[in-house]
Amino acid sequence: MASVMEDPTLERHFRGHKDAVTCADFSPNRKQLASGSADKSLMIWNMAPKARAFRFVGHQDVITGVHFSPSGNLVASSSKDRTVRLWTPSMKGESTVFKAHTAAVRSVAFSHDGQRLVTASDDKSVKVWSVHRRCFIYCLNQHTNWVRCARFSPDGRLIASCGDDHCVRLWDTSTKHCINCFSDCKGILITFSMLEPTATCSTLSCRCELLVLCLLCCLFCVHCASVHSAGINSFSFHPSNNYVISGSSDSTIKILDLLEGRLIYTLHGHKGAVITVAFSRAGDLFASGGADGQVLMWRTNFDTKSYKDVLRQHSQRSTPDPSPHLSDIHPRGRHLHHPQPTAIQINPTVADTQSTDPRVIELGQAVHSTMTYAVMLVGPEQVSSTDRAPVTDLCRRVSFEVVVPFFL
Repeated sequence: MASVMEDPTLERHFRGHKDAVTCADFSPNRKQLASGSADKSLMIWNMAPKARAFRFVGHQDVITGVHFSPSGNLVASSSKDRTVRLWTPSMKGESTVFKAHTAAVRSVAFSHDGQRLVTASDDKSVKVWSVHRRCFIYCLNQHTNWVRCARFSPDGRLIASCGDDHCVRLWDTSTKHCINCFSDCKGILITFSMLEPTATCSTLSCRCELLVLCLLCCLFCVHCASVHSAGINSFSFHPSNNYVISGSSDSTIKILDLLEGRLIYTLHGHKGAVITVAFSRAGDLFASGGADGQVLMWRTNFDTKSYKDVLRQHSQRSTPDPSPHLSDIHPRGRHLHHPQPTAIQINPTVADTQSTDPRVIELGQAVHSTMTYAVMLVGPEQVSSTDRAPVTDLCRRVSFEVVVPFFL
């Protein structure tokens, strides 16, 4: 049954959120998984067997985005409470608060060098922040409606943003000018990823065109292939840029082959809408979160064999003639004249395959005061009865929260 190992498999599941899971991200070393929720909490799931999970409480509204820094030493979260927080993903529970926007913050992301943050908001602006100095740098204002997502390009020279004005805008980070606007996008763009440019693209304008063309082509592939029966809430690109996963309100996760232009897997497991999906940095794992409050962690598997072998395993031959024929040739584009094979359905029993649900350490609600540095004590009264036993060593532990207000 070698083919079973080539299909994605459910590795683990995590339960601890009390409401829908809205965002997720893997740490660069794959030792932790962060997830944000409508329950206003940030969870840090430790991958080691029997390791405890951390629940960070501080946001006052739904968490909309989460992103690990390239070093893995920080986690950024955005929220509808108009703030962005930088967390230390450990039992210290330290956080820095950016009072970032005048409306809900929809996304947050680190630059690839970890020195800057970019945020997108319902106040129609994109803002860039210094991570080291914990301060605001500049603002980008040309969107005419809510901005849903903003990301740095891999080289840090560009920022791409999209939103409810049906536009994708490209910004030059050195001049702070919008250098291109793609306004023919159908529907509302709620999220996207920045792809690595090819080695043949040497000029900035060429990279701009390539990034957006890849983005729009992949959006076209996901939306126009009619692979979902309800709205798409999130998608994530495999690091090879050959695959994309999407999560939908139809309760399924779909995996599309971008080189072949077709659906290859349909994954079931969530009860209710799938709100977020995310590949790990290496692409060997991906996570999904949904309205059922669960975080499912999957092992990719299908990227371990060569692309030609995967095609041969999962596609139907279009002709009974002996090899070679067109189906055996590594495809460079979609073969429209070939019948489309049926996607493989994977419907696992959602049960933790490694351990029981991890014990959750409550790190307490932040107590704000008029002082710039607020100190809070985490006592037994702030820990639920089910979690009190494993956190006795944390009672009376002192943790610090740095509150940095900005008036822009």
